[in-house]
Amino acid sequence: MTLVADSVLQRLTEWGVRRVYGYPGDGINGLLGAFDRADGDPEFIQARHEEMSAFMACAHAKFTGEVGC
Repeated sequence: MTLVADSVLQRLTEWGVRRVYGYPGDGINGLLGAFDRADGDPEFIQARHEEMSAFMACAHAKFTGEVGC
């Protein structure tokens, strides 16, 4: 059975996203389960605050030329 969260991560992978920055909470528990099932592809980087996740994604995009997510 494929869940919506698994499909979202699959699409991100198809778009070349290899790293996702985020802050866990009730609203994304489904995605956290999908990250666990994905075995690190894409990789989930947990920040200490949701605003920090956005800063980290922007820095990732700026310094690597890849998509920041």
